Amino acid sequence: MGVKVHFTDAKGAAVEAEGEAGDSLLKVGQAHGLPLEGTCEGQMACSTCHVIVAAEWFDRLEQASEEEEDMLDFAVGVRRTSRLSCQIELTEALDGLAVTIPSEAHDMSA
Repeated sequence: MGVKVHFTDAKGAAVEAEGEAGDSLLKVGQAHGLPLEGTCEGQMACSTCHVIVAAEWFDRLEQASEEEEDMLDFAVGVRRTSRLSCQIELTEALDGLAVTIPSEAHDMSA
């Protein structure tokens, strides 16, 4: 059984996606054509996969590492519930996770 994720893209459109437990949120978003660049391919050397996690889901995630917090300092449009999608590993407990791609996001690889 897959893990469903509800994305809201940078233009406000809803995109329903599904991944497997163990997948990164970045991988799932990219597989569904969302503008999550992920320039560093999940090595936490950029902030191009920044997402805003819905408040009701934020506390269910593992806490961000200090390195992730440092990279979020470089992201555009950061909010209190901002995370790097490459650092969110899907689990069955996250089935239904809701995230928004900031309107400032630009996928230069598209």
